[in-house]
Amino acid sequence: MTQPVADAIAIQVRDLGFQWYKGHTVLKSCSLEVPTGELWMLLGTNGSGKSTLLKLLAGLLQPQTGFIKPLSRLGFVFQNPDHQLVMPTVGADVAFGLAGEGLTVTQTRQRVEEALDAVNLLALIRRPIYALSGGQKQRVAIAGALARQCEVLLLDEPTALLDPDSQLELVAQVQRLVKERGLTALWVTHRLDELNYCDGAFLLEQGQVVDRGDPVRLRQRLMQVPLTTD
Repeated sequence: MTQPVADAIAIQVRDLGFQWYKGHTVLKSCSLEVPTGELWMLLGTNGSGKSTLLKLLAGLLQPQTGFIKPLSRLGFVFQNPDHQLVMPTVGADVAFGLAGEGLTVTQTRQRVEEALDAVNLLALIRRPIYALSGGQKQRVAIAGALARQCEVLLLDEPTALLDPDSQLELVAQVQRLVKERGLTALWVTHRLDELNYCDGAFLLEQGQVVDRGDPVRLRQRLMQVPLTTD
């Protein structure tokens, strides 16, 4: 189904529905919009459908009802970076995603170096992946999306496996990249302190967006509600 959408909206979902099996509805009439050039966060308790929604947006799952605006230049960052880093070194992994773009060796090297510089990892271009910290691995995954010139980032609890200092460092860096490069990002989280870095947030309950908007207000609403991962 094709519907007109505004250019100012980078991510758009209307009345999305998804069931894993009959009688187990994960998303029901779920709708949200993320403005271009902003970082928004998606919150919700265990089983609310956060990760499923992100996978639908990424095309890893297909919606059963509703509409998703096509996302052509898309980068997906998993909770565990070891699930998506496939090459032995930092530079090789970032270059791996460019294999199908028909670039010359010089063009590929330039894209890789620019992307790693953007996440402050250029000095580690030859570093083995196994020698990186968890936060550095997540930044390599983000660099891969930047090298492919992705316009939208989907991040599925990327700080879940990181120590507290690395958590805030990563979210601050994504916030900076969004603002400096005009990217759009949707970040799944259950950490309320990360709301300090976003432009807005959505609250998902039982497969529906029940609140959205000012992250400060949403944080205050949720201070007494424990949020856990899907």
